[in-house]
Amino acid sequence: MTEFVGLERKILDHARQDAMFVRGTLETRSVIMVNVMSAPGSGKTELLGAVADCLRAEGERSAVVVGDCATEYDAQRLLPHCDWVRQVVTDGVCHLEARMLFPYLDEIAEAAPSYLFVENVGNMVCPVDFDLGEDIRLVLLSTTEGEDKPAKYPALFYAADLVVMTKMDLADAAGFSFTTAMGHLRKVNASVPVVLTSARTGVGIGQLLKELRVLSARRADAMHPSG
Repeated sequence: MTEFVGLERKILDHARQDAMFVRGTLETRSVIMVNVMSAPGSGKTELLGAVADCLRAEGERSAVVVGDCATEYDAQRLLPHCDWVRQVVTDGVCHLEARMLFPYLDEIAEAAPSYLFVENVGNMVCPVDFDLGEDIRLVLLSTTEGEDKPAKYPALFYAADLVVMTKMDLADAAGFSFTTAMGHLRKVNASVPVVLTSARTGVGIGQLLKELRVLSARRADAMHPSG
């Protein structure tokens, strides 16, 4: 058991060092990275397509790295919306790691996006332990998943900088209770901002961008305090 704990600590230490390298590289390019985490099927890809469309309409560029165990389907879906997209196929690995972004850092710098969104592998356990070098951790909760995910996966929601409830257009059909979901969430994370969205109708996408910009500004202030 002692050997296992020591090995796990060594792996996470290496992962942190890799994340520091990614973070420093992106910071010099003024690129904000958003690590998007959730269960499979929560609507990450559709939401990112809507956000990218909104950014493009406002004259800003977006980049996305998509992580999946297999296929390049999600990257292909995002191509019409984003200025730069790459797919990382993990061959069964249940999360992305910072080192997996190394091959793309020069391309990202050349693409010069305002935001780099990393669509992590659909998983509510493993991704939270691996820092990718992100500035913002965005966690999705879909109305079709039920209200109790924050209670079942508290570490993920505790680590969130922003929670986005997706598929609000399906809330009534799914019998989703916003009040119940918020009750579970606030027991885990009392202050995290929450945005209600529907990528299909466009509801909440503008508010999501506003929240991202607020968090980006706070991150910049923390990295470069005045005085």
